Amino acid sequence: MAFPQDTLPGMRSVQPIAPQDDAGERETVAVAFWATGPGAGELRPESLRVPGPDEVVVRTLFTGVSRGTESLVLRGEVPESEWERMRSPFQSGAFPFPVKYGYLNVGVVVEGAAEHGPDDLVGRNVFTLFPHQSAFVVPADAVTPVPPRVPPRRAVLAGAVETAVNVLWDAAPRLGDRIAVIGGGMIGGAIARLAAGVPEAEVTLVDIDPAKAAVARFLGVEFAHPDALDAADGFDVVIESSGTQEGLALALRIAPTDGEVIVASWYGSRPVQVELGADFHARRLTIRSSQVGEVAPARRGRRTTRQRLELALRLLEDPAFDALLGHDAPWTELPAIAAALADGSAGALCQTIDWSAS
Repeated sequence: MAFPQDTLPGMRSVQPIAPQDDAGERETVAVAFWATGPGAGELRPESLRVPGPDEVVVRTLFTGVSRGTESLVLRGEVPESEWERMRSPFQSGAFPFPVKYGYLNVGVVVEGAAEHGPDDLVGRNVFTLFPHQSAFVVPADAVTPVPPRVPPRRAVLAGAVETAVNVLWDAAPRLGDRIAVIGGGMIGGAIARLAAGVPEAEVTLVDIDPAKAAVARFLGVEFAHPDALDAADGFDVVIESSGTQEGLALALRIAPTDGEVIVASWYGSRPVQVELGADFHARRLTIRSSQVGEVAPARRGRRTTRQRLELALRLLEDPAFDALLGHDAPWTELPAIAAALADGSAGALCQTIDWSAS
């Protein structure tokens, strides 16, 4: 049942939660966004349980919308074969609909259990792989502290930067490499910024939108329109993050002979044609996927997913990542934002959702 829109602004703010009364009732109510059909969603009430001995209560400050993945979810384009693998850690409901989905949440711990250690998290900003919800209760080990020098709003990019770390572990760029990153959205921009840290690397962010040239400058990399590139440009590393068939075709066209294309895009249930004719075999090209669900094989035996996330949060001390943040929107606009994501009219950068008034 949808929570009546005209009652949302008066919802009780989340304060430290009192113990249950004799009837086992709790008074604190949060609000969450649920996708209910293609391009449709609603805000619903969520009762918060009393935290257990190793749990914390988090009040959300910002959430981020993962434009690529969440667009597919909101259009109902998660293939049935991936319904289980695609579940976010604290997802409710099930694909295709209704589903409470998301994983870019930054909040402040307002209550910790008294006996087993989470108390030292109280008052700290934390990143959690939690959907769009004003407050929630999770195990203490499910939250990752945000470094003091990382603003909460920028910290919503932790998922994007973590993905970029994994992609670069897969791509393994070397000193002085010429690197092309195709697709200037949140993920592509994060990859480009990290790649620019390789000594003497020449990084080019490729996108059809000329406005992305300003983003590229802020990230400290070059910009190119796809029409300006061909195989003669001499790239050593090619990473595709555009989420489009045309971007993948361009990646194959500009990849070096005996080289590979690292595909960071996920296309959901959409079919994608790949040109395996022409000079694909003569140039002995390789197409390799990079997926953030597991640590890249080159590091899997020596890094955990938590260590990778902690690294991503430290990297976000770099203010250049602010270039990847879109404008803030209040949480009450989430249904409209979902519709824009589904129909493709939303912006390409990370939409940040402000929960401060919840």
